[in-house]
Order: sequence, then structure tokens, then C-alpha cells
Amino acid sequence: MKLPRRKFLHLAVGAAALPATSRIAKAQAYPTRPVRVVVGFPPGSGPDVVARILEQKLSERLGQSFVVENRPGAGSNIATEIVVRAPADGYTLLFAASSNAINATLYANLTFDFVRDIAPIASVVSTPFVMASGPTVPAKTVPEFIAYAKANPGKINFASPGNGTAPHLCGELFKMMTGVNMVHVPYRANYMPDLLGGQVQMAFSTATQLVDYISAGKLRALGVSSAARLEALPDVPAIGESVPGYVGIGWFGLASPKDVPSEIVEKLNAEVNAAVASPDTKARLVALGVPPMAMTPAAFGKFIADETQKWAKVIKFAGIKPV
Repeated sequence: MKLPRRKFLHLAVGAAALPATSRIAKAQAYPTRPVRVVVGFPPGSGPDVVARILEQKLSERLGQSFVVENRPGAGSNIATEIVVRAPADGYTLLFAASSNAINATLYANLTFDFVRDIAPIASVVSTPFVMASGPTVPAKTVPEFIAYAKANPGKINFASPGNGTAPHLCGELFKMMTGVNMVHVPYRANYMPDLLGGQVQMAFSTATQLVDYISAGKLRALGVSSAARLEALPDVPAIGESVPGYVGIGWFGLASPKDVPSEIVEKLNAEVNAAVASPDTKARLVALGVPPMAMTPAAFGKFIADETQKWAKVIKFAGIKPV
């Protein structure tokens, strides 16, 4: 039986619309079962703490459990590979971090391309660092520290929690932009006793880790690595106020395998942005020294690409290799 042309076209258009309608319906119903959020760092770490704050809020808002799964190792590469290989259905997500942008250059033999193989969903928070000096450094400001370092080349040691970490790269970026000669000292354990004792003279660390020592006068906050001052330390200037263009932050966000339906990505983005903007959650994050950082998926994707290029330059400048 032949169908009239008009009826045939009507049926064809309707059939073509079915997949889109199905995708929208699935996105509206999502999630219908628990969602796992893979964190590439151990329980109690900064990323883990923020991820658990977020998963609690998303569980409340969406009526399904968002469950944190800690898979530490290789600077978060193990967790990232798990998510890259997972089904692209929105039920396995990555709690991405600035280490992902760093690792893209730091590790030469990754089995995935973070920018290509991961779909950015939503940025969650930025993690600015405080440039803090110990008791043996006379400088009270960033310009004074630069002058002191140039007068004592190679005699200032700066500590970090490890080779290729964001605090390490913040120090290398500072060296690159100011021309000072400092020696990096990576620690596997807590470096704070050595910073307090003067064995190392400076470190980039989180406000949460330093604020009590700064308040007690045991350490001096010279500047913060974000573009603007921190609410937690309003009297401490941004490093960029005296080193124009300096910004070196960590960050956390949510990502998924690259082919997750765009409708689910958009829904999660809206929910994450609403979650971190809620007064109770925002207050908790600000108190931790990690202010919310909301972006669209597209803006977050561009941010990740820019961060990857930025840290690649620093890694090559400093000749950093993974340990």
C-alpha cells in the first residue's frame, strides 16, 4: 500500500523526533538509581571532603544517592581512567581536580586524553593557595620577598606536598614570573613542622591548613594565589597585585565519560550550581577556604583546556618529572 506523500513525510518527521524525545524523557527522569562519584584521592583529603559535601546536597536535591568512591593513586590518574572506561550513562562521574590538567603534561604515557575523553559537567570550587613564609624570612610583603630572594639566590627552600602537585607548580610559576631562584623541596609527609622550624622558608598551602599558624604569628601570609583576595583572609593581598598576571589555583569539578547525553550534563550542571550556591553549602565551602566557582559546561571545558596549556608551560620551564 502506498502512503500519500504528505502522510509519509509526517510519519518520517515523527520517527526522527522519537530519539530526541526519548533522550529528554530519560534526562528528566535521571537519576533512577544511585550514582557513583569517583574521587582520585584518599578519604579525608581536600577533594574527598568537598566531594562528600556535594554528594550529600545532590542526593537531597535529586532523590537518589550520590556515592563517593575513593580510588587514589598516580595523582588521580587511576580514578580518571575508571571513569573514561565507564558506560556513558551518567551513573559514573569523576570528581575532577586541577591535578588532571597538570597530569596531561606531567605523565607522558597516559592511556587517555583528559581534555578529549572527559565531558566537563560543572566546576565546583576553586582552591586558592596562601604564600606563607617561616620565621627566618624578614620579608613582610611579596615585593620584599622577591627582593630578599634575589639577594639570596638558591638559599630559599620552598616546600610542597609532592613533585608536580598544584602547590609545587604555584611556586614554579612564581619563579618563572619573578626570576627568583628558589629550591623546591618535595615532601611525602607533613612539611609544616619544617616550615615552622625554618628548615624550609616558604610554601604555598591552603588557607585552612595555615590560618591558625598565621593568627598565632608563627607564619606570615605574604599573598594569596587567586586573582582576588580571600574572604577568609581579607587583609592578605593577591600576589597578582604586585606580580601582574599571577594566578595559580587548584580547583575541583564534576565530569563524566565524553558521550554522556547532553541533557544529563545540563541537568547536572544546573543542580551542582544550585547546590553550591545554597546558603548552607556556600558557607561551609567558604569556611574551608574553597569558594564556589560556577560555570556552564562549555565554560568549564574551556577553563580546563586553558589550565592544561598554562601548567604545561610551567612544567616545561621547570623540567618537572613525575616521581
